[in-house]
Amino acid sequence: MARTRTRLVLLLLLALTLLSPLALYTSRLPAALNPIQTRDFPGEITNQGRGGKADKLNALPLETVSSLKEPVGIVFSEELTESKSQDLPLTKVGEHKSRVLSEVTVAADGTTLKADEVIKQVTTLEGQDGGLVKGAGISDEQEKNMGSQQHSSSEESSQDTMPKQTPAKVIVENFQSAKTDGKTKIAVLPDVRIRNIKDQLIKAKVYLGLGSIRANSQYLKDLRQRIREVQKVLGDASKDSDLPKNANEKVKALEQMLIKGQQMQDDCSIVVKKLRAMLHSAEEQLHAHKKQTVFLTQLAAKTLPKGLHCLPLRLANEYFSLDPVRQQFPNQQKLINPKLYHYALFSDNILATSVVVNSTVLNAKHPSDHVFHIVTDKLNYAPMRMWFLSNPPGKATIQVQHIGEFTWLNDSYSPVLKQLRSQSMIDYYFGTNRANSDSNLKYRNPKYLSILNHLRFYLPEIYPKLDKMVFLDDDIVVKKDLTGLWSINMKGKVNGAVETCGESFHRYDRYLNFSNPIIAKSFDPHACGWAFGMNVFDLAEWRRQNITQIYHSWQKLNEDRSLWKLGTLPPGLITFWNKTFPLSHSWHVLGLGYNPHVNSRDIERAAVIHYNGNMKPWLEIGLPKFRSYWSKYLDYDQSFLRECNINP
Repeated sequence: MARTRTRLVLLLLLALTLLSPLALYTSRLPAALNPIQTRDFPGEITNQGRGGKADKLNALPLETVSSLKEPVGIVFSEELTESKSQDLPLTKVGEHKSRVLSEVTVAADGTTLKADEVIKQVTTLEGQDGGLVKGAGISDEQEKNMGSQQHSSSEESSQDTMPKQTPAKVIVENFQSAKTDGKTKIAVLPDVRIRNIKDQLIKAKVYLGLGSIRANSQYLKDLRQRIREVQKVLGDASKDSDLPKNANEKVKALEQMLIKGQQMQDDCSIVVKKLRAMLHSAEEQLHAHKKQTVFLTQLAAKTLPKGLHCLPLRLANEYFSLDPVRQQFPNQQKLINPKLYHYALFSDNILATSVVVNSTVLNAKHPSDHVFHIVTDKLNYAPMRMWFLSNPPGKATIQVQHIGEFTWLNDSYSPVLKQLRSQSMIDYYFGTNRANSDSNLKYRNPKYLSILNHLRFYLPEIYPKLDKMVFLDDDIVVKKDLTGLWSINMKGKVNGAVETCGESFHRYDRYLNFSNPIIAKSFDPHACGWAFGMNVFDLAEWRRQNITQIYHSWQKLNEDRSLWKLGTLPPGLITFWNKTFPLSHSWHVLGLGYNPHVNSRDIERAAVIHYNGNMKPWLEIGLPKFRSYWSKYLDYDQSFLRECNINP
C-alpha cells in the first residue's frame, strides 16, 4: 500500500514538471507572437528556442508563421530584438533556413498589416512625428542633444547611410498616426529610392566580408561589379529625381546578387556582427570628422584674410604721408556734448568698423547728431584714422583713439590687464605642453588676450563727461534709427540689453561654474542671460553704483579661471546681475554668424543684426545668405579696397 502511494506521488510530481512549462509557455505565446498589438514591451526576455542554434537567432525579430520570407536587410536594436526574439522552426533538411524579419500586425480596425512595411517605413525614413529615429550606437545623452539642437547637413547625410534601429513603440505610434478615415495609409516621404539604394549598398558591402561569400571567387567578382555599377548610378544624387533612367535596372541586378548570396550564407549572427562592426567604424569616423570640423572652423575664424592684412598696410603708408593738419578730424567739440547720441566701438578690424559706422549713419534721421568713439590698438591706429579721413561718414563725428592714450589703465588698476599679461595666461594660449588643456577651442581664441575686448567695462573712465552711451560690437549691422534707445526709461538699471534665453539655452548655468560655492550662493543658475553687441549704458548710474569696482572684485576671484572661462559675457552677467534692463527683441537679433535658420522676418524687423559666431561676413566661411546685409555698406570701388583685391 505504501509503495502504491509513493508511486502515485512520484507520477503526480512527474506530470506536474512536464505540464507546468507547457502551460506557462502557451499562456505567454499570444503576447510573444503579437507584442505590437498588445503593446507589451518587456525590457528583456530570455530566449526560449528549441533549435540547436537558438543563441544565434535572437539578434533578429522573427515571424512564427509557416511561410518564410527573405530578410529586408534591417538590423534592429537590442531593446527590440531581445524583447521579441523567438526561434523559427527549421525547415526540411537541405532547404535554405531563412530568418524572417517581418511579423503580422493587426490595426485597430482589424485590418491585417505586414509589419515589415511598417519597419521599412520607419527605419528608412525620419519619424512621422517630426522627430528623428534613434540611430544605432547613439547614446541617450546624444539623443537628447539632437532633440535640442539643429543637425548639420553632414550629420544628416551620415545618418541616411546607416541602418537605423527603431523601438517597436515608435513603429506602432507612427503607423497609427497615419490612419485616415478608418483606413490605414503609409505616408511616403520623398527620396525613398535613394535611401533604399544606400541600404542595398550597405548590405552588399557586408556580404563582401563574409567568409562563405569570399570563398566563391566568381560570385565575389560579380558582386563587386554590381556594387560599382550601383555606386556609379547613385553618384552625387541627393533626391530621387536625380537618378538616371537605368537606375532601377542596376539596382535590381544588385538585389538578385544579394538574394543569391543569401542562399550561400545562412548564419545571421555573422551578418549582425559585421553590421555592428561597420556601424562602430562609421561612428568613429563621424566623431573624428566632427572634431576636425570644429578645429578647422576655429582656425578659419582666427585667420586674417590677405585682403584685410594688405588694407592696414596701404592705409598706414598713406596716413604718414599726410601733413599733420590733414590728419585731424572735424567737429571735435561734439565729443563731450552729452545732448548728442554717442556710440562706443572698440575694434582692430577696419572694414567691420566701417560697416558699423556707415550703417548707423545711413539709417539715422539726423546724422549730424551722432558721435562715434572708436578705440583700436597701436598697430591699427594710423590705418583706422586714414580710413575715416578718406571715407568720412557724412555729417557724423568721428573720434579714433588707441589704448596707449589711457595711461590710467595699467596693471596696478586693472586686475584683468594684469592677468592678460601673466605668464600663466600666455602658457594657456601658446604653451606646447598642455597636460590639462581645455577641450573647447573657442576659449583659446587670441582675441581674449586683447584688452580691447575688456574696455567695455571702463566706459565711465574713458568718457567721464558723458552720461549715456550705446555700445556696439564690430560684427553688427544697424538697419534702423537707434535714437529711440536714449529715450528708454531703464528704471535705475545700468545696462539695457536683449535677453537671449530660450528654454534651457543661454541661462546663467551655461556660462558660470555653479559647482563653485561662490557662484552657487550668489546667482540663480536658471536666470536669463543677455547679449553684448548692442547695449545701452547709463554711465551716471554706473558711477553711482560703482560698477567698475564690482567688476574688479570678481576678476580677482577668478584669477585661476575657476568661476568662468575667458571672455567678456560671463563677467558681464556677473557684474550687471540685477542691474540689466531687458530691451525688446526687435532691437537686436543674433545668430547670423552661426545659425543659417535665423527667421527672415525677425531680420527685417530688427534694428540691429549681429553676426555673432565664427562665420563672420568678411570671412570666406561666412554664411552667403546673410552676407549681403553687411556688404551693402561697403564701397568696393574704393581705391584701397581695389588695390588689396577685396571684393564682395
